[in-house]
Amino acid sequence: MKYSFKIKTLGIALMAVSILSSCTSDFDHINTDPNSLTEDQLDATMAGPSFASALYAGIHNGSYSSPGVDDQGTWGIATGILSSTFIHYLNCGYGTERNAFVNGYEGRGWTRFYTVAVPALNNAVKASEGNAEALAILKIWKVFMYNQMVDAYGPIPYTEAGNKKEKVPYDSVEFIYEDFFKLLDEANATLSGSAVTTVASFQPNDRLYAGNVANWKVFGNSLRLRLALRISDIEPAKAKAQAEAAVAAGVMQTNEQGAFFKASNITPNNLNMIVNSWGYTMTASMESILVGYNDPRLAKWFAKIDTGVYRGQPVGGLEDQFGTTKFSAFNNDIMGNGAAGNLSDTKNIEVFMASENYFSRAEGALNGWNMGGSAQSLYEEGIRLSLRQWGITDTAAINAYVAGNTLPTLPNILTVYPTLDLQDIPVKLPVAWSAAVTSQRTQIAVQKYLAIFPESWESWADLRRSDAKVIYAPLNTDNNDAGVGKSLMKRIIYTTNEYSSNKDAVTDGITKLKGPDTGGTKLWWDTK
Repeated sequence: MKYSFKIKTLGIALMAVSILSSCTSDFDHINTDPNSLTEDQLDATMAGPSFASALYAGIHNGSYSSPGVDDQGTWGIATGILSSTFIHYLNCGYGTERNAFVNGYEGRGWTRFYTVAVPALNNAVKASEGNAEALAILKIWKVFMYNQMVDAYGPIPYTEAGNKKEKVPYDSVEFIYEDFFKLLDEANATLSGSAVTTVASFQPNDRLYAGNVANWKVFGNSLRLRLALRISDIEPAKAKAQAEAAVAAGVMQTNEQGAFFKASNITPNNLNMIVNSWGYTMTASMESILVGYNDPRLAKWFAKIDTGVYRGQPVGGLEDQFGTTKFSAFNNDIMGNGAAGNLSDTKNIEVFMASENYFSRAEGALNGWNMGGSAQSLYEEGIRLSLRQWGITDTAAINAYVAGNTLPTLPNILTVYPTLDLQDIPVKLPVAWSAAVTSQRTQIAVQKYLAIFPESWESWADLRRSDAKVIYAPLNTDNNDAGVGKSLMKRIIYTTNEYSSNKDAVTDGITKLKGPDTGGTKLWWDTK
């Protein structure tokens, strides 16, 4: 079925926000027949519920309890089968582990983003007219959710997304990034100059920060630091200026400042619902690093097989290549759905962890940027913060890990299949800070890769930018396009619906991509 971005009524978005709202005083207003409402009926009472929908759909989550938001399969396909598989956070058992785009998986996240997240965000903006602080927060969230999409696909509908026209033009990656920094600058200026501490219209519905202005300001500047590093190879001077401005304005420094979406039975944690029920497993790349480092997060994230060892599944295996061989599942008590089957209702969703900022600042320090500390001190504090986030609180254990000199190890699967092409361990450095700058950059990339887990969209973008060797190549490939093969996927291809319903625009988007619509075409900022 064809779709377009033309929205004549607010049906989809309002059905979503009505179920997401936690503000009972607006019940009658919110639950008015959505198909009878048009944009001119939006008012301030709809700002919070619309924002709630944009937050949840903007992180690619969905729930059967939320009409219009879609079920948790959106996360499973857009995140689990694509970005999480590309970077070996999990093994999905689908063709994408061999770098193949199959069954239209590339379209699930795209369609839900433009039919749910974007309309909800636009509704929130319309309903927040005249509220400077609310609009500043919405600018920050716009940058966050569009950033994931532009880094996944390349040129995308941006400026005119939701323009109610049948055809929607694509903007280039460089244009969108320019606008990102503009929006973040504006948001920081507004929030820095405001005496408002809480945006009341968002407070009941904001599952990240409950409308807290200070926290949203820190989130925005942390996002600015992330994007500055992303463009550091293509626009180094601008990257330096933006990164230093972000740090000076204040980025996340504690886990309490991190962004975690508060899950509920209406807005459940899709990862927890899916990873074990869909049969996702730990990968050989994760096993090599975590076991080799004696990483205390290992037991938090994954479970031993029945022989008492951890065993990661190599990514890129042929169908049924490993027969009945057992591989480590996700730790059901933390990363799965729990013994009672409802952990997904209470386990908050990782959106943006504070530890990432320390690794970004550490890399920035190596670039000669003023990051408020030395590369080593920032690197080590990032590790400590990540460990504490996952419940590792013993100071001696944390210090031992930071100073650890053990190396990543060969995956356990080699004891069963000794001829697999896994002998060349990707990471050949310890956790303890090295003397050589090239080694330090790799160490930062490895620990950042672990700290961002399980939020794979950012980790995928960061690995493409840095080209750090952190994960194994897939054992096999089903994609012989130039730039793909067994290498890290560079992007997601455009959806077939776009070719049929928005052909001229997607053709122009490919021109702006400056390469064919394949998984091997690098994005504007990916220059290495």
